[in-house]
Amino acid sequence: MKTFSTIAVLSAALTLSACSGGLFDSNSRLGGTGANGVNGAGGSDISAGALAPNSVAYFDQTIGNTVLFAVDQSTLSPEARSVLTQQAAWLVANPSFTAVIEGHADEQGTRIYNLNLGSSRAAAVRDFLVSQGVSDARLQIVTYGKERPLALCSDEACYAKNRRSVTVIGAGAIS
Repeated sequence: MKTFSTIAVLSAALTLSACSGGLFDSNSRLGGTGANGVNGAGGSDISAGALAPNSVAYFDQTIGNTVLFAVDQSTLSPEARSVLTQQAAWLVANPSFTAVIEGHADEQGTRIYNLNLGSSRAAAVRDFLVSQGVSDARLQIVTYGKERPLALCSDEACYAKNRRSVTVIGAGAIS
């Protein structure tokens, strides 16, 4: 019985730590807000002034890794173009990094429609980055449609956060 109690306590502790959005939270890099009002990496407890300009954290927190889209659109807004221009400049200045561009959609519409819309959004971002001098060989797109929402609720405030593209920086060649 003592072993069962120990296992139960450990299981509860692991469950609580997993729910806290810690180290293994796949969305934790989306937690902060960059200078452009978009989501950046980690939390907002690290000041951008302390980050190395060639670091992924600088890219995520200072430049911003996320651009937002209008309903049923994959057209880049002026705000998105501004963020993407800065992303492109960073990628050109840091050629050892690659990027995976994630396309996302809100929960409205069918799964297939949203996968296609997410793909169109990611492709629009890739095409813009390429037009700014980033090598297409360094970029890959992936669509998640409505499968990975950032915000969970059924109102416009949540939908707006979920209509996005996220540029995830990596090192090395795209496979």
